[in-house]
Amino acid sequence: MAERGLKRAKRVFINNLDLYSSHGLAKFLSSRVAGASLVADGHEEDEEVAEEPQADHKDEGTFQIVGTVTSKSETKRPHVLEEYDQLKREELLDKLMDCDIIVFNVTQQVGEVGDASWAVTALHSNMDKFGGPKTFILISTVMTWALSRPVDAEDPEIPFSDEDYRMRRAHPNFKKHIDLEKLVVKMGKTKRTAFCTYVVASGLQYGMGEQAFHLFFKMSWVGQAAMIPVFGGGGNFIPTIHINDLASVIQNVIDLMPKPCYLLAVDDSKDTLGDIVKTIAFVLGPGKTQNRPFEDAFLMTDLTQMEIDSFSANLRMEAIYVKELLSIPWVCEAGMVENMELLVEQYKSTRGLLPLRLCILGPPAVGKSSLAEKICRHYRLNHIKIKDVISQTINRLEATVKNAEPDAEKEDSVAEAQSLLDTLKENMEQNRGRLEDQHLMGLMKDKLTSKPCGNQGFVLDGFPKTYEQARELFSAEEDESEDSNSKILPYSRNFIPDFLFSLDASDDFLKERVVNLPESVVEGTSYRQDLFLRRLASYRVNNTEDETILNYFDELDIVPQHIEITDSDDHDYLLATEQIVQTVGPPRNYGPSSQEVEEEDRKRVEEENRQRAQTRAEVERHKAEEAQQRARRWEEWSEHLEEVNEQENSLLEAQSLPMRNYLIEQVMPTLTQGLVQCCNARPEDPLDFLAEYLFRNNPFND
Repeated sequence: MAERGLKRAKRVFINNLDLYSSHGLAKFLSSRVAGASLVADGHEEDEEVAEEPQADHKDEGTFQIVGTVTSKSETKRPHVLEEYDQLKREELLDKLMDCDIIVFNVTQQVGEVGDASWAVTALHSNMDKFGGPKTFILISTVMTWALSRPVDAEDPEIPFSDEDYRMRRAHPNFKKHIDLEKLVVKMGKTKRTAFCTYVVASGLQYGMGEQAFHLFFKMSWVGQAAMIPVFGGGGNFIPTIHINDLASVIQNVIDLMPKPCYLLAVDDSKDTLGDIVKTIAFVLGPGKTQNRPFEDAFLMTDLTQMEIDSFSANLRMEAIYVKELLSIPWVCEAGMVENMELLVEQYKSTRGLLPLRLCILGPPAVGKSSLAEKICRHYRLNHIKIKDVISQTINRLEATVKNAEPDAEKEDSVAEAQSLLDTLKENMEQNRGRLEDQHLMGLMKDKLTSKPCGNQGFVLDGFPKTYEQARELFSAEEDESEDSNSKILPYSRNFIPDFLFSLDASDDFLKERVVNLPESVVEGTSYRQDLFLRRLASYRVNNTEDETILNYFDELDIVPQHIEITDSDDHDYLLATEQIVQTVGPPRNYGPSSQEVEEEDRKRVEEENRQRAQTRAEVERHKAEEAQQRARRWEEWSEHLEEVNEQENSLLEAQSLPMRNYLIEQVMPTLTQGLVQCCNARPEDPLDFLAEYLFRNNPFND
């Protein structure tokens, strides 16, 4: 029986395969063999399979996963055999009829409640058409218990169990869920051998990248908030379950088909919301939390209404049926708080949040800081500069001492902060503002091992400068040592740079760049001519010795990438940035948040509007100036034209006077007489008559 069960594959339908919860269930079940829970030693086998979550569907006996998606994507899900997008209900029913197991998950979208209600009703109506028995599993939420009265009014701490499911009372926003649960239970009582139904009331799910608790993980990982918010008092108990443990429950229900039709799926934890958030903040983030009014949760755009409602739950629950009837290889039986280290590793691994550690070295004025700032903005890394580390440490110590409150438990830490502060200031006074390596290395190690640098990574700007500094900075503790026979000191793998970039430029290029810097930039800095030349000479000496900083990294098989800076006009270091990005690859952390994207879009739109307004104003100004110039030129041209006309008229008149006198004196008398004679005679050809007259009476013929 067991062997036959292991070899027969079952087709499992799961809705919303592209959402967190269903995605986790599908990925888990796709690597499991149908009937594995029936095998006596199935635990060991199950754990072995767990190491390969993306098994090929051709493996004999594994569950075949099909289901719907909320939106079509080009991304291929290797653990899914078929996925459906925007099917009509008639088409979806045909797909459901082809499946042995139908899993409807309503823990993430309220809209799925209606679809689940239709699906279980439609399948129940078509039982006579089944080709074999089918199992319908509804994954609901413990929020259908949110307003339940205590099992014992005199002892409210007694946990609810599966046996108490008939007395459950739902949260106002989950009344449709409890109606659906009752419908599913009812539909499974008609003919259980043909159509068996189960309700699995899941605790708030966590693990493998997070969903409901993702806000707290992300805020802790990003490190921009000094304190992580705890909404409300934080003393309410939140029933939870790891997503893989929930998937194990579903697998057991499929294989074992237990008699109870209603099961609670929660771990053994009795963690409060405050406990969970504090542990996340301690392991992953700043280590501090802040109680905020529960209404502030509605201001968080990353939280859905269902998640906010779930954070208000206050339930102690015990999954008796899961423990007594099922065989669960628990991942996090003790809950989130006890397994936070594991959850943080899963969170980073699942979301690809790997720290990126870079080191940029080079001579003074080559552009290390400018390039490091661009790389930090592109990859969202922490920019580590010696001066900043020292000033930040001193400011933090001063704030600790100044804001110290009378508290016996904190007296030692305040005294320690005061002692370190005095030591640093005294050492800097003795060394003209510089800090000796024995103190500097401690500050730099603390910075590189801080949570932000450990989470996102960093760009070391121009440090370390020498071989000795590198050995001391990256040296490992004794328990971190892996190779005691190494010729160099063991190094700490926790913060050794992944990539090393060595910038360089000729001395003439660097001197010319510094000479051309504005006086306002040079004043009070190490770019003064005497200091700069001294720093440049010191750098060249340090990098021509037998043991250089590059030699240290070379001994660790960290090959430096050499970048030559030759273009003085490339102020944005586009070529160097492109070379670094090509070497490092794509970012390994979060992109900008939705709020940051909106803010960037708003700034971009404002800048575009400002530029358009400026352009329009410039165009209008040019038009006005051109109109004024045209009017002025037209006026000048008109005045000039009038003068020219007067001059031309005067000239013409002067030129025509001799001719007019000549005509009056020599031509007009004879011509006038000829015209008079022509008028009197009125000849047929007046022109011939006039010509004849002028010829006969020409005074010059004599």
